[in-house]
Amino acid sequence: MDISDLLAPDAVVPKLSASSKKQVLQELSRRAHIAFGLDERKVFDTLLERERLGTTGVGAGIAIPHGKLADIDRPCGLFAKLDKPVEFDAIDDRPVDLVFLLLAPEGAGADHLKALARVSRLLRDQTTCQKLRGTESPDALYALLTEPATTASAA
Repeated sequence: MDISDLLAPDAVVPKLSASSKKQVLQELSRRAHIAFGLDERKVFDTLLERERLGTTGVGAGIAIPHGKLADIDRPCGLFAKLDKPVEFDAIDDRPVDLVFLLLAPEGAGADHLKALARVSRLLRDQTTCQKLRGTESPDALYALLTEPATTASAA
């Protein structure tokens, strides 16, 4: 599964303004409504429910909020670069500035896990994250996120 299977060019937000984890999730829900036509409240409730199980702040300034919805038929994603890092209860206690929202159909067991693993692999690459943090253009962010994995970053 490639990131381009999950992420559309118009689902990249180069400068998201939020001052808290809850605001980040609300804004991502609003953007998911715009990008995918999903019910904003259902997305938000799904993300909050998932956060109650444990933080999706995976460390190194990265969060991967995710959840399953009945209203979609394939995994989809939305990437946002925050204009200022926010506290996200991340596992390393560092604030988050790169967020990849991942939504999957309710019945998508293996596909959801594959998508999560793919996003996680991409955002574990420090060079990629450094480039993402240094880029302002939505097109350039999309290109960085969807470029085929090189041998070095695939390892």
